[in-house]
Amino acid sequence: MSDQLDLDNPVERHPTISPPEQDQDFPGSDVGLEPGADIGLSSYRGTGRLQGRKALVTGADSGIGAAVAVAFAREGADVALAYLPDEEEDADRVARVVEEEGGTLVRIPGDVRDRAYCDDLVAKAVEGLGGLDVLVVNAGKQVACEDITELTDEQLDGTLKTNLYAMVWICRAAVPHLQPGSSIIMSSSIQAYQPSAHLVDYAMTKAGMNTFAKGLSQQLAPKGIRVNAVAPGPVWTPLQVVDGQPKDALPEFGQDTPLGRAGQPVELAPAYVFLASAESSFVVGETLNVNGGQPSP
Repeated sequence: MSDQLDLDNPVERHPTISPPEQDQDFPGSDVGLEPGADIGLSSYRGTGRLQGRKALVTGADSGIGAAVAVAFAREGADVALAYLPDEEEDADRVARVVEEEGGTLVRIPGDVRDRAYCDDLVAKAVEGLGGLDVLVVNAGKQVACEDITELTDEQLDGTLKTNLYAMVWICRAAVPHLQPGSSIIMSSSIQAYQPSAHLVDYAMTKAGMNTFAKGLSQQLAPKGIRVNAVAPGPVWTPLQVVDGQPKDALPEFGQDTPLGRAGQPVELAPAYVFLASAESSFVVGETLNVNGGQPSP
């Protein structure tokens, strides 16, 4: 299997998938995806770019968060994993990679919709890692709703708390612990620029995340702390099958990108590694679009 350093045709680097219609109960699992997603377990090769870094990744059990945690560990970082308690099976796979790479591992299960957990999460990460210099705000909630008259307050509340409130709570708790050279990275979405009709509440939160990242970057840059975001396009993760997409749309998921396929989580990881490393020292308030070629600002 090729890794991220091999020169491959990007159209063919990963197969074009046509997922069968499927459903998972919230919060979903990588282990149960059909076909399985590539989070980099055997396809990400580290080069020591994050040696000695201490990173907290939310939503680290599956999908993009898992791929980021795997890549960070392979690059030499110590990693704290934040995830829902129901996601232990997925988190086990990521935890094994961190331990195999010789890094410090901290597991902090909980629900980011709870402000007390967000405060405690940062405190436990700092204690367990011996500090904190990379924060990845990645945990997200996406539920398809094709008619705004059917958008419930419960869904709206869950999406806002997961995608926006938790972002603010975690950043607020983390900033006092961050030293010059530290990096905060948000997981945004192409939905912030090209909102789908069935994802209006989710798209709204991702646009808000972009603006928050740009504003916070201006506040923290003079302190030597960089804030940026990554905006994925269609990426094959459990988010899509836990009501993240209409079921009948799954077989063609991601095939409308210029590359003709959906992305795999491992293809997002290098963007986060770049933004976490000193190589991006002059990149501040940026949103990196990793979306298979879909035009975006």
